[in-house]
Amino acid sequence: MRNKRSLFAVPYVIWMALFVVIPIIIMLVYSLTVPVETANGDVLQGSLENFTGMTLYAGVFGRSFWLALVATAICLFIGYPVAYLMSREGPGFQRVAMALIMLPMWMNFLLRTYAWMSILENNGLLNQLFAKLGIISLYNRLTGSGIDHFQMIRTSGAVVLGMVYNYLPFMILPIYTVLVKLDNRLIEAAADLGANSATVFRRVTLPLSLSGIVSGVTMVFVPSVSTFAISRLLGGGKETMLGDLIENQFLGGAYNPHLGAAISMVMMVIVLICMVVMNHFGDGEEEAMML
Repeated sequence: MRNKRSLFAVPYVIWMALFVVIPIIIMLVYSLTVPVETANGDVLQGSLENFTGMTLYAGVFGRSFWLALVATAICLFIGYPVAYLMSREGPGFQRVAMALIMLPMWMNFLLRTYAWMSILENNGLLNQLFAKLGIISLYNRLTGSGIDHFQMIRTSGAVVLGMVYNYLPFMILPIYTVLVKLDNRLIEAAADLGANSATVFRRVTLPLSLSGIVSGVTMVFVPSVSTFAISRLLGGGKETMLGDLIENQFLGGAYNPHLGAAISMVMMVIVLICMVVMNHFGDGEEEAMML
């Protein structure tokens, strides 16, 4: 019986080997080599040059992780209350709320991002609305400036907004899944023992939902730190992130796949470390609750 079950894992192992393990090995080889011109043509030579030269892009690394952290924090700040309220309501409300949360995800990712471009542009919907409401004129009178629009596109704020909008469902859903399964008898028992609502939330609900928080943070942070479409479209090339830098090394004018592979490997290692730390933190909290 066990051998039959193992056979079902063969396609998965083949898939992982072809599309995960082998590409990672190729990227590792590229990251540890540089092309050297010889009489017989270019040959690959082992070198750490790709990693040592990566210090030139320390600012890009810092910006990517900072904006990803900000977007993740905002998603958590918005997503947890939404998930909590959904879990406290009836099944009908939960189905409607779930449909509203999932509805934007049925549209193409780039289409959603392009929609925000039309909203945030200098002559976009928001600036037109502010002009008609007199907000821009009021701002000019208060500050003595003479602007005709607010600069919202091609800023860090626009990039964070795009990440929050696109990845917020990935924060809400895992937290909601955990909260909706909580045993209400635990909350009732805490209330019977004299705990007020704030104490019940802090000592019971929040610790028991930590696994959902860790999953949500991971699912938002990882794609945020590696995004390139959002930063390119809403950042306008002024807010370069790791995804843009890697894309430029493989497809752009600064073609250097060896450096791109090295950056990818470093980013992957950092992300894996962050995931391990967050999962370890979540496991530690759950063990403390069990004790």
